[in-house]
Amino acid sequence: MNDYVRTGEGANGASYNHKTDPGIMLKMYFRNFEAAQLELELAQKVYAMGIPTPEPGDLVTDGKQVGIRFRRIDGKKSYSRACGDEPEKAEEFGREFARMCLKLHSVHVDTTQFENVKDRLYRMLDANPDFTPEQKEKIRAFIAGAPDTDTAIHGDLQFGNGIFTEKDGVKTQYFIDLGDFCYGYPMFDLGMVYLCCCLNDEAWTQEVNHMSNATARVFWNGFAREYFGPEADLEEVEKTVRIYAGLKTLIVERDTHCPMPQFRACLEGTIY
Repeated sequence: MNDYVRTGEGANGASYNHKTDPGIMLKMYFRNFEAAQLELELAQKVYAMGIPTPEPGDLVTDGKQVGIRFRRIDGKKSYSRACGDEPEKAEEFGREFARMCLKLHSVHVDTTQFENVKDRLYRMLDANPDFTPEQKEKIRAFIAGAPDTDTAIHGDLQFGNGIFTEKDGVKTQYFIDLGDFCYGYPMFDLGMVYLCCCLNDEAWTQEVNHMSNATARVFWNGFAREYFGPEADLEEVEKTVRIYAGLKTLIVERDTHCPMPQFRACLEGTIY
């Protein structure tokens, strides 16, 4: 680790840049070896498909933690950081991110190579100790009733996991943090976008997403108008997507190991 300098931290790990080689960055996991191994395998498959993501390298360890080396994207910025730096452009950034996501959700995957999003959610639901058996049964029924597609799903789709570089007025975009990549109905992905934009408390949004809740809401409004089209009833869109945002509590609670009532509230009156 003496060859690296720490540059950031997320829910599951910390990022580092190599001190002398500008083409290498390292993501060290807070979680176990299996999580890092899975992300590397998924990142390799996604990269091979041509979905824009930094080129994955190899698995490394410092003797205590495990990490992945990637080809570093020089001058990159996440959409969350961009909104924090230029909040007046939040709607524009939301529209850009929506177009990026529409491209992702137009990709059809080899379903023998990736997990079905429903199976992943069932597994997380079974492992979650904080829902009652009755609640689990209703949540499972809702998941089962969602459409079945072979669409690419990021799995943790949020504005911090979309990055871009800009040179001579041309933007190049990439998806990062692919440890939950799978396939299925795109609405399962959009729930996380809505959760991050509209359901966090102010302190969390400021600390983690580098912006105010008001700015995050503007980002969502731009995103939704672009993703669902100018004729869409955004009030009805939100009613639908809120349920899928509630399901994302399974990912959040998996990573935080505690119940998230502000996210579970999206399930009340619909699933339980």
